[in-house]
Parts: sequence; structure tokens; C-alpha cells
Amino acid sequence: MDSLDNPWRGKRLPEDVLHGAPAPGIDAGAVEALLARCPVAGETPLVEAEGFGARVWIKDERGRMGLGSFKALGAAYVIAHEAGATGAGDMANALNGRTYVTASAGNHGLSVAAGAHVFGAQAVVYLSDTVPEGFAQRLRGKGAEVVRAGRDYEASMQAAADAAQDKGWTLLSDSSWPGYFDLPHRLMEGYLAMAAEAARQMPQAPTHILLQAGVGGLAGACAAWFRHVWGDSPRIVVVEPEAAPALMGSIRAGRPEESAGPVSNMGRLDCKAPSLIALKGLARDADAFVTISDAEASAVLPELAAQGLATTESGGAGLAALRLMDLSQEARVLCILSEEAGA
Repeated sequence: MDSLDNPWRGKRLPEDVLHGAPAPGIDAGAVEALLARCPVAGETPLVEAEGFGARVWIKDERGRMGLGSFKALGAAYVIAHEAGATGAGDMANALNGRTYVTASAGNHGLSVAAGAHVFGAQAVVYLSDTVPEGFAQRLRGKGAEVVRAGRDYEASMQAAADAAQDKGWTLLSDSSWPGYFDLPHRLMEGYLAMAAEAARQMPQAPTHILLQAGVGGLAGACAAWFRHVWGDSPRIVVVEPEAAPALMGSIRAGRPEESAGPVSNMGRLDCKAPSLIALKGLARDADAFVTISDAEASAVLPELAAQGLATTESGGAGLAALRLMDLSQEARVLCILSEEAGA
């Protein structure tokens, strides 16, 4: 495990390198009010795990809205917000004629597909060659059109952006880049529901919080909320694959940096470029960045499964990093189990 203390904590990255990116929002109340109108929405549990030395609480997102991951709070929330803004009396057809297009390395695509289906829109999801066909079938089962494009996530994202431009579709990415901020900013706001629930459910404030990151949406949104609620006290640590240290590399360089590496078994975290919104927030809010190997990510899974917490290498990455840290028994740790096994 490689580790980097954040030199920008309390100082922030220079604004000019972030191309006008906004910081993550903290209006959890608005998010929870909209979700309260959704019949399949509901809180996910906070459970305590054994065997880590320190006391460890896990926010278990595997049952989130029947989609198997925290991503249900992202794209589907954006689409619900846009459906509500139409003022349509029949919400099931509020977005008829709209097509949302995205690229996905995992559960983000399911959230786009589910949200589009509920409100009468179409969904087109671009997948790279590395995404398993089983996931493509799950997307089709939600009504999405699946298009294969590119050897990696970045190539599939470019293909989705090109399709949006050429066909007049709405690009709904979970990342952000220069000139593309509004929808991903709202998407990250959706994740505040998870963070707000966790803060209410914790019996006392944590001393440490571990947040796994791909482009950084989950980590950026949650870190912003936890700082809002608990201030500077918890030590927030961002966990990435060693094959895709986009956030760590950017923090080290003091500007957005793309990473290069082999394909990781942490597929949902295997993103080589950071979201600028997430990077802005995490430069302000995170205390440290760590990377873990594929073997380290896999090693913790049997232990979690034995406690009824079966997940993937991506879903358990924060706990995998915790296993490599030497925390005292007095430490109180919050982690997120972000997706179900087989996702």
C-alpha cells in the first residue's frame, strides 16, 4: 500500500487548474426530500464488523433501491430531478423523447437505465471491452441499449460523448471535466443521502473514514458532508487501485493528472482520470490518499463474506486498506460497502 498525506488540505488546489469546477454540494435535505417521493427509496443499514482491531462500522449499500449499489442515488436522482422540473402530471411519461447516454464501468449505467425507464426516457450505455458481458445483460434487462466501444473506460466515455454531440442526446456522466459540470454536480449531490444517513446512524463520530474512489464522486460527496457534520476531527483517507491512482497523482502534481496502468480487478474504481468536481472537494477535505494492489483488494473478501458482507474488490476497497493500517483499538472507523457481490 502506497500512501500520500494531502499537502493541499486546508489550502485547496489553485482555482486555475480546475477550470471553474464547483466544489461538491452539501444540500442533503433537498436530496432526501426528492427521494422520499420514490416508492423504492429507503435507508440502507449501518452494521458493525468484527476482526479489524479498531471498532468498524460499515454503511452497507448493497440493497440500495434494488440496484445493488450506491450508484442508485446518482444518475437516477438526476433524471428524477429533471422529470420533476417538467411539471408533467404523468411522471411516467415526463421525459418521453429524451435519450440519456453514458459510459459505465459498472453500476452507474444501471442507475441511468433505471432512472430513464421510470420517467419514460431512453438509455444508451457505452461499455468498454473490459466490462463483462453479464453486466451488459443486466443493463439490457433494465431497458438500456448497450454499445461496445473502446479498450478501456476512457475510450467508451469518449464514444458516449461523441454520440451525445452527434445525436442530440443528453450525456449523463459520473465524472466531470472542463465545461461539463452541471449534471455531474447534481449527480454527486445524490450521494449525500448515503452520507447523511451514515452520519445519523453512527453511534458517535468516527476518528477515521475510508472512502474508495474511481473518478471520485462517492469520496468527494461523502467527504464534503462528513466535514460539514463532524468538522476537521475525522481523518479522511481516499483509497484507489494502484493501477489507477488518478486522484493521488493529481494531488501529488498539484493539478489534474491522468494515470496509466494495467486493468485492475477493482473494475468500478479503475478510472484513469479524476472528476474535477471531486478533485476540488477532496483536495480540501481529504487528509490522505492511499493505493492498494489487486491482491490486497481480494484478500479481505472472504473475511467480509464470512460476516454476511459479501462484496467485490471495488465494494470492499476501503476495508482492504483498513486491514493494512495499524490503527489502535480505540479508533472508530467508518467505511462504505459500495456494491453487492457479482456486480
